[in-house]
Amino acid sequence: MSQSELDFLREKVDKINLQILEMINERGRFVQGIGKMKGNQGVYRFDPVRERKMLSVINEANNGPFEQSTIQHIFKEIFKAGLALQEDEHSKELLVSRKKKPEDTVVNVKGELIGNGTQSFIVGPCAVESYNQTAKVAEAAKKQGIRLLRGGAFKPRTSPYDFQGLGLEGLRILKQVADEYDMAVISEIVNPADIETAVQYIDVIQIGARNMQNFDLLKAAGAVKKPVLLKRGLAATLQEFMNAAEYIIAQGNDQIILCERGIRTYEKATRNTLDISAVPILKMETHLPVFVDVTHSTGRRDLLLPITKAALAIGADGVMAEVHPDPAVALSDSAQQMNIDQFNEWINALRPAAVTV
Repeated sequence: MSQSELDFLREKVDKINLQILEMINERGRFVQGIGKMKGNQGVYRFDPVRERKMLSVINEANNGPFEQSTIQHIFKEIFKAGLALQEDEHSKELLVSRKKKPEDTVVNVKGELIGNGTQSFIVGPCAVESYNQTAKVAEAAKKQGIRLLRGGAFKPRTSPYDFQGLGLEGLRILKQVADEYDMAVISEIVNPADIETAVQYIDVIQIGARNMQNFDLLKAAGAVKKPVLLKRGLAATLQEFMNAAEYIIAQGNDQIILCERGIRTYEKATRNTLDISAVPILKMETHLPVFVDVTHSTGRRDLLLPITKAALAIGADGVMAEVHPDPAVALSDSAQQMNIDQFNEWINALRPAAVTV
């Protein structure tokens, strides 16, 4: 074969390469359109029956020189790339994404602005046990300039025999104490049916890690237009976490605070493993403020100070920690709660690190 003949064949191949490229991109545009239609219909994007049918038609039309296995491999890669296009298009449409809203969302909790560049603290007992217990913590917090009071009234516990909380009575106590000390109440709700009543007593609906994918609860929380603090699930990916927030914002409520609280790993030195990298990733991927629950992420009060410093240094909008007047007699999670003196030492050590309290 002469050089001129070789050059001629190479030119043909080059031209076909461009034709293949044009057709692959054209196919991609059609696939994107199909993906949008499926998204609007709530249909799962991957259809194995459809893929098998397309491969069968292609196999029947193949007359060589490539073997069937080679052709199948090539087209499976094309199908996979098309599915990725559909998923990318879907992720761009998330309302919690910075692609949808580049500017930061600021959550207003009874005058406390979260996500505006300052750093805030949420403190309170793991569980509301009595008026006196809750009031002592609120008094100490207010003296330190903290206005966000947490407390568990409905307690989803791992064991059914552990203290489950005071329920509605716990919310009444929180409301009474918060009114007396001019504070805002954050408390977890576990049942969608309780939200309508609960919002009369609380300022922020907390959705705990075990309920991150309780979709009926997420929808109900989004519908009442109260700020929501959403905790990451025990083994949830960040994408799953963001999709959980999407259920809330899709109801028209963008007043959402994401809360990293540690994930379950093989490590036993701490209660959970704090994924500190989640904070900057969530701040980059979403427009929502991000908190770190330093208590549940470690389960150890002796680690609260360094973990809090790390959370604030990496850009968290605030931290949540548990305080009890006498942790030794606490009805839940006694090992991880600070007493009043420890709380004061902790917050005073953080003053230089935090922009504001």
